[in-house]
Amino acid sequence: LLRADRYKDVRELGWGERARMDAAEVRAFEVNHWGARMRTDTYRGYNGYLIEAGRYRILFGGDTAATAAFRSLRTSRPVDLALMPIGAYNPWIYYHCTPEQAWRMGNDAGAELFVPVHHQTFQLSREPFQEPIERFQAAAGSHSDRVAVTRIGQEAHLS
Repeated sequence: LLRADRYKDVRELGWGERARMDAAEVRAFEVNHWGARMRTDTYRGYNGYLIEAGRYRILFGGDTAATAAFRSLRTSRPVDLALMPIGAYNPWIYYHCTPEQAWRMGNDAGAELFVPVHHQTFQLSREPFQEPIERFQAAAGSHSDRVAVTRIGQEAHLS
């Protein structure tokens, strides 16, 4: 599917590898997950991505448990927007971060704005449906203005 028509140059990136796509550079970094879908599935990888285009830096945290890897993304330039996973931590805390850990890891990377992802789309785990976003907003505390989206389907206009 991805190789069809406009996606003629599809590449898999390993940890630390980079790829240029027009004006954007994509860098893959190691997150803390397990890529398998079944016990015998040992070939799937997992990444987070830092996308840099012009003066903008966008972080996609991927599917991850808590990890110090996000600290290595901090530079003198902030991450403008961090898409961070906040759900499916109960009972899979070793593969998925809590909302508080997601907030911390985004801050470790130097994120200015957040879009919480990986929650409220279907029941994947045991935590109540609203719990991840409520906990993420509580973790943000007085910095709630840095959470650009709080509802599924909500639009945010970033400048």
